[in-house]
Amino acid sequence: MRMCIDYHQLNKVTIKNKYSLPRIDDLFDQLKGASVFSKIDLRLGYYQLRAVFGPVCSCVIDDILIYSCDETEHTEHLRLVLQILRDKQLYAKFSKCEFWLREVSFLGHVVSASGIRVDPSKISAILDWKPPRNVTKVRSFLGLAGYYRQFVKGFSMIASPMTKLLQKDIKFEWSGKCQKSFNQLKSYLTEAPVLVQPESGKEFVIYSDASLLGLSCVLMQEGRVVAYASRQLKPHEKNYPTHDLELAAIVFALKIWQHYLFGERCHANVVADVLSHKSLFTLRAMNKVDDELVAKRAECASNVESEFQLDDNDCLMFRSRLIEFTMDFVSGLPLSPSKKDVIWVVVDRLTKSAHFIPVHMDLSLDKLAELYVS
Repeated sequence: MRMCIDYHQLNKVTIKNKYSLPRIDDLFDQLKGASVFSKIDLRLGYYQLRAVFGPVCSCVIDDILIYSCDETEHTEHLRLVLQILRDKQLYAKFSKCEFWLREVSFLGHVVSASGIRVDPSKISAILDWKPPRNVTKVRSFLGLAGYYRQFVKGFSMIASPMTKLLQKDIKFEWSGKCQKSFNQLKSYLTEAPVLVQPESGKEFVIYSDASLLGLSCVLMQEGRVVAYASRQLKPHEKNYPTHDLELAAIVFALKIWQHYLFGERCHANVVADVLSHKSLFTLRAMNKVDDELVAKRAECASNVESEFQLDDNDCLMFRSRLIEFTMDFVSGLPLSPSKKDVIWVVVDRLTKSAHFIPVHMDLSLDKLAELYVS
């Protein structure tokens, strides 16, 4: 006979222990400036009491990472942590411990004084992954690859064909786009950059972009990448005009990196995009109060050779705005209903905008010029 006990009622009144794990980003932020590392693995970690060691080490379940800026400091930190382990009678497995390292594998990443990079041993598992044959396998692959999404520029957009397979009422069909997305993620993870540890007080630069595929941004410091971030558009966001999408990308970046950017100095948008557009009234006002623009206006008024000129609205205009452009012709096309058989492709080198104009094969240069200006 086997005795059984129903613990349902006891479980209802039992206060459960809840210890939230620290965020990985927060743990890595603590390592900035460190160049010497030691790693201690506790024996039977789940059965030993939790100990708090302070700012010189990070603890995740049964792993303890000790970090210091130099060897002298590391000696003191190591002695302090080991003494606490002895006092609390916590035991480590020596075969899994590593000391005096210049780089250390921690939480699937390799950390060193130069920054953080992807652990090659983890990437090998992704490279050996076979193309998924069902939704469960797709979810598993994206879960592992997504752990390193901050290393991949535009991760969400690249993974878009595969994430669509996870939607409800979508028939699983591994298409050519899915295979291309699968291969691209593998390739980008093998070429992932070394991310630097952000330092407070130094200037941050955010580059953001938006399209109908999604939002993408990169946080940089002193010309080096701190992290990438991206996400796909929500259904209602696909109806946004370009201006609102660009703003959504900025808001997205500020939200996820607010702990880095809060309190830091900010600069105006200096990249030529839709957010750089100004109304004519704003430009007129700027021409009168901006010292640099006032100097250029005086230069134009004195008939000195300049790359700018004054237009009919008394605003500065770049002389080469209609000169500096590249063009090409896409010919050999079937005749359209409007009797056009060539696409004239023109790219303005100032605005980087492209124009696709249907024309006749025998159109003269004068007619092309008139067509472009109109």
